[in-house]
Amino acid sequence: MQIIYEYHDVSASDRLEEMAAKKLNQLQEKFDFVHRADVFFKTENRTDDQEMQCDIRLSLPGPRLFASSQATDFERAILETVKDLEDQLRKVKEKMGAR
Repeated sequence: MQIIYEYHDVSASDRLEEMAAKKLNQLQEKFDFVHRADVFFKTENRTDDQEMQCDIRLSLPGPRLFASSQATDFERAILETVKDLEDQLRKVKEKMGAR
């Protein structure tokens, strides 16, 4: 799977890219029709401590899937975003099987 990383107001991090790649590759093992992921890391000024944001857009046959999460650190944001995408992919796979 091709993975593209973008950083907004955040320094590039090999550690974050490795973590995201590991989680996304696990997703692709379950859902082999996913062929590309765009991962966006950014920080936002917020009144709570949930300033770290991870957005992931997946390309697959049909419409793209998107999920976004905010957390106190990027690791938690990645985990939440991937979990949301896994739920969406499960629904897409069910629909594909129903045809």
